[in-house]
Amino acid sequence: MSLRMDEEAHLSPVSVYLVAENRLLREALVHVLQKRADISFVGNCRFSEVTTEQICKTRCDILLLDSLETEGREHLVAALNERARQTKAILFGMDENPGIFLRAVGLGVRGYLLKNASSAEMIAAIHGVAEGAAICPPKLCMSLFQLVSEDFRQKSGRIDQQTCIKLGLTYRQRELVTLLAKGLTNKEIALALHLSKFTVKNHIYRIMRLVDVGSRHEAVDIIRAGGFLPD
Repeated sequence: MSLRMDEEAHLSPVSVYLVAENRLLREALVHVLQKRADISFVGNCRFSEVTTEQICKTRCDILLLDSLETEGREHLVAALNERARQTKAILFGMDENPGIFLRAVGLGVRGYLLKNASSAEMIAAIHGVAEGAAICPPKLCMSLFQLVSEDFRQKSGRIDQQTCIKLGLTYRQRELVTLLAKGLTNKEIALALHLSKFTVKNHIYRIMRLVDVGSRHEAVDIIRAGGFLPD
């Protein structure tokens, strides 16, 4: 019984609502999509005629939206994410613009199709997004990777800085602890940091006092345990 129900759910058509300003484009897409047994077309209109309530009532799986160029369209996508989470938005007819793409991702759009996308690509995107995938051109995907990578590096830097502040370590002491953790001697640390051995010895003593231990090895272990140094 369970297997049969799963199969039926898999075979059930994806319900789609279309919002496009250009009437000819809208009618052409309706004509293409209504021929598909795997797609259930539940409505279409211009953006100026649509309301969030109207789309919510259909409980559609996919909203096809022709652009994100106005604030109203952004509000529509954001409102659906809050009020009709089963409805996932796909933008089509878009330019390969990283700024617009990242804005769309931030609003919760799950699919981003360029102006040169074919009807076959649109149908594949409808099914992919309905099944939980995110659809976008590879170059724009890279811009998302770069954004996440940059955000990660910035957050990592803030975490390190906060740890230093919490321990009371200066920038120079942070450098010194890193070298201590690698097993360098006072002389080697002095050469690496262009300091005198006396200055290095004083820094190590101050670090030991900050973390309240009796040896440099204990100091390294305590600081590592606090997340400042890698294991």
